[in-house]
Amino acid sequence: MTRAEKAIALFENGANCAQAVCGAFADLMGMDEKMAFRLSAPFGGGLARQREVCGAVSGMCMVAGMLYGYDDLTDDKRKASHYLLIRELCDAFKAAYGTIVCRDLLGAKRADTAPTPAARTEEYYRTRPCARQVGTAAQILEDYIATHPVA
Repeated sequence: MTRAEKAIALFENGANCAQAVCGAFADLMGMDEKMAFRLSAPFGGGLARQREVCGAVSGMCMVAGMLYGYDDLTDDKRKASHYLLIRELCDAFKAAYGTIVCRDLLGAKRADTAPTPAARTEEYYRTRPCARQVGTAAQILEDYIATHPVA
């Protein structure tokens, strides 16, 4: 199973978009799925269902931060390099969907932003593009990792 397939399966089993992507890469980040799920829990629905940056994109960026991020807070060159990577990953997602904004991906001028998640019904999965977008974010990251091995 690819990481993209795993991310889709996690989403289809109740993970939010960010949790699905982070969970698919938990082992590479040196954590178990439970920790990855907790770390990424706030980012579903475009940050707690506010419909801002897509949770799948946020999850992709969190994984990239864990794998390629910097911890020397004074290293501006490394910071700029990392920001460039994150922009490249986001641009790849934008190339597929035109945006990284949750409400735009859902095609909703006024998306439901209530804090209560929607029930995961057949209708939910049939009408939402989220599973496909989770798979795309995971695939973008998987492709990047394949050409840029983690040290």
